[in-house]
Amino acid sequence: MANIKVPYGKTHWDIKIPDENLMGVLESNVNEFKPELTQEEIVNRALDTPIGSPKLEELVKDKKDIVIITSDHTRPVPSKITMPILLERIRKVNPDIDIKILIATGFHRASTREELINKFGEEIVENENIIIHDSRDDESLVKLGILPSGGELWLNKLVEETELLIAEGFIEPHFFAGFSGGRKSVLPGIAGAKTVLANHCSEFIASKHARTGILDRNPIHEDMLYAAKKANLAFILNVVINSKKKIINAFAGDCEEAHLEGCNFLLDISKVDKVDADIVVSTNGGYPLDQNVYQAVKGMTAAEATCKEGGVIIMISACNDGHGGQSFYDNLANASSPREVLHKVHKISRDKTIPDQWEFQILARILDKFTVILVTDMYDPEKIRAMHMEHAYTFEEALEKAFEIKGKGAKVAVIPDGVSVIVN
Repeated sequence: MANIKVPYGKTHWDIKIPDENLMGVLESNVNEFKPELTQEEIVNRALDTPIGSPKLEELVKDKKDIVIITSDHTRPVPSKITMPILLERIRKVNPDIDIKILIATGFHRASTREELINKFGEEIVENENIIIHDSRDDESLVKLGILPSGGELWLNKLVEETELLIAEGFIEPHFFAGFSGGRKSVLPGIAGAKTVLANHCSEFIASKHARTGILDRNPIHEDMLYAAKKANLAFILNVVINSKKKIINAFAGDCEEAHLEGCNFLLDISKVDKVDADIVVSTNGGYPLDQNVYQAVKGMTAAEATCKEGGVIIMISACNDGHGGQSFYDNLANASSPREVLHKVHKISRDKTIPDQWEFQILARILDKFTVILVTDMYDPEKIRAMHMEHAYTFEEALEKAFEIKGKGAKVAVIPDGVSVIVN
């Protein structure tokens, strides 16, 4: 009997798979990468050797003000490490500069004070000027042009008001943008709702290039990169983290060049070969990414890439924050089947994209081909079933259900961290 540790919320579960059923454990080499430097040293090294850009200190020395974009509570950016380093280096050369920290909520809800303290620590929350972006507040936005997709580019007006715009973030495989990080801090991070919707249209989500680990000809990425350049995003600090949320590498400098180098590094250590499994077990990497069903779709796409059509995906995700989006939930729960959702969404034009459409489109795509069993003891089973998924309180219960569907001899693959791998 194979014993495999998988993340669940802020804890881990030990799951057991019979040896005769286990086909493989699909893991990236991110956790095998052992840096010789401390996390702080890794970040400082990146800032000392920026890619395609002058050093941060050169950029800030004559400026009156600066905006630092950072991720919200749904992203495990280690800001307790990165933000103090950025602030110290900025103020060392320009003590009087006005600094605003802009929380890139994208289309998410606002971060709470408690979540901000968990992210930055109390000292930064108490002493820094933190502004939470609201994509639906038209008064806080400015129009900066037209995206390659044809959508209007609306961004937080702070990008136009500040002398210098920089961003911190992290790079991970992303299920339709190819990779997170870099340009994504701007779009969707600090974009208006109208812009996010246009970028996340059904046509783009359906593109074969809008997949994990792909940037080339990815229409969603192309929009994002255009937005970052129109915003004059002058400098980024992006880190790569392991499953323990520890920094293993960092990339700083030009928003396109530094990000691409980081993506190539991650691609080299995250690619895994697919297997044809009847049952695939996946997770969303634990807290904070497994707080809701909406985010859990990401981990499901990793399973989708290696599961036989008609197979079973067992998704282990705490979902303690519920479904994660009312439109996301309603569009699935109010449909008679996932196929109905797909028929509906494919008829929606770019300029008519509705909230959370991309997420329920991808989940419907998965549900149309696979049975999904969501494993959680923190969310209402009835609501899970309303979204056309099965529910189990424990992994053992889920595996038993999966064997009932696919047979006792079914082959099982396990992806301990579904958001960290690129399956191809």
